[in-house]
Amino acid sequence: MPDIAPAANTDGKIRVMLVDDSAVIRGLIGRELEKDPDIVIVASSHNGEAALNALEKAAPDVIILDIEMPIMDGLTALPLIHEHCPKAKVLICSTLSVKGADISMKALALGATDCLVKPTSTSEMGGAAEFQTKLLQTVKSLGRHKLKKTVPQYHATHKNDGNVLLRPKPPAKLPTALVAIGSSTGGPQALFDVLKHLKELRVPIVITQHMPATFTKLLAQHIEQNCGLPAHEGAQGMLLEKGHVYVAPGGFHMELQRNEDRSVSINIKDGAPENYCKPSVDPMMRSAVSLYGNRVLGVMLTGMGNDGLNSFKLLADEGGIIIAQDEKTSVVWGMPGAVAHAGLCNTILPLGEIGHEIFKNVMDN
Repeated sequence: MPDIAPAANTDGKIRVMLVDDSAVIRGLIGRELEKDPDIVIVASSHNGEAALNALEKAAPDVIILDIEMPIMDGLTALPLIHEHCPKAKVLICSTLSVKGADISMKALALGATDCLVKPTSTSEMGGAAEFQTKLLQTVKSLGRHKLKKTVPQYHATHKNDGNVLLRPKPPAKLPTALVAIGSSTGGPQALFDVLKHLKELRVPIVITQHMPATFTKLLAQHIEQNCGLPAHEGAQGMLLEKGHVYVAPGGFHMELQRNEDRSVSINIKDGAPENYCKPSVDPMMRSAVSLYGNRVLGVMLTGMGNDGLNSFKLLADEGGIIIAQDEKTSVVWGMPGAVAHAGLCNTILPLGEIGHEIFKNVMDN
């Protein structure tokens, strides 16, 4: 595969740059992506320095960036890529290790859009259908603006013309007892932005962010470091405390349960994926609504697909407050778009205003 592909016949296609020190991995990923007629590989680089030299000519929409490379690694290259090609979405590919997850979390904090765990060998790569499917879905969602036909980002339950109906805020309700947040693609950066405004909040915060195992524990650590809130990866029997953050563990669903002493704790379930996700927003939110009814404040941040839509309907039926991130500030307006177009939201806000809105809703009650 040439380092720079010719620009011909790329109109209306998603332009992808591959950056990995393994030519075999670049070839495997490239061939898999180019099976889709909407995607073209415009550059293939073996390290960050080579990628930077190719950026201007390649003009990628999506960059798939390895972390550990010689000469210039992905973490060093990332801010320079943003500086020279600010509109490109960067998708981190790393191994499922504590080191790989930690560096990936740092990359997400620096502005990478999402991270995927790549198979650790070429033989695994060839048979990793789940990785290939997620890679293709993510690339098409991140580059959807280039497609002549739009990639569906939500499943509307009424007219799909861009007009969104808002639910009026209940005139009176019991004080908020829990904040429950769903997020996926672009979620870690969005979570950092929201949670930094929630210090001294008087209720627990539970989060389902679509991430693999190892990553969610580190996400909780980064939330604590970056936002000043005590944060934990959810574990079986862990009691909910006011002002603490609980992140659903990768590879498991996180539910809430009431104990005999009326306290609430976490129940970890190894069930089947829901909405192709594990963890899924729906089990967390269903259990929260079952325990707290309209005292749950639901928040849907950026993410691909429509996970959480069904359980947010339950919350709306109970009269709970629902806030969604707006389309302009979402990396992918799939999950918040689904909730918005179903007419479930009381408020749809830019990312920078959501933390303040949550704090006001909780503290004013």
